[in-house]
Amino acid sequence: MKIIAKNKKAFHDFFILSKYEAGIVLQGTEVKSIRNGNANLKESYARFDNGELWLVGMHISPYEQGNIFNHDPVRKRKLLLHAGEIERLRKSIDEKGLTIVPLSLYFIGGRVKVELGLARGKHLYDKRDDKASRDAKREMDRARKKVAQ
Repeated sequence: MKIIAKNKKAFHDFFILSKYEAGIVLQGTEVKSIRNGNANLKESYARFDNGELWLVGMHISPYEQGNIFNHDPVRKRKLLLHAGEIERLRKSIDEKGLTIVPLSLYFIGGRVKVELGLARGKHLYDKRDDKASRDAKREMDRARKKVAQ
């Protein structure tokens, strides 16, 4: 598995409740550009449109040698999931007020896959709690390391 892009901001802004792996429909120059590592997931999200799941806001830079065959860098892209998974995601979003965010983009066996996370937004105080716990863990690790020397 070769990871191309990660959405680190998603873990900062959301509680990830569950994860799904989805295929993605791409054009040829998009795949070549992704192989060069020119993909960005920062401001992207998934939404439903006519019973299908679409990835909106993912930026894939145009392929340098693509000339007239290049694509729109921020076009919406269809995600491929089983019908049961799509229905489960749609119900949980409708009932619980959750959202779907892409967590990472990677290759498996020559195919591009997207790891999606069913997420609930964090409040400012949640982010502060996370930061405080990370700082405390870091201090404990430093103290442990100092004692071990």
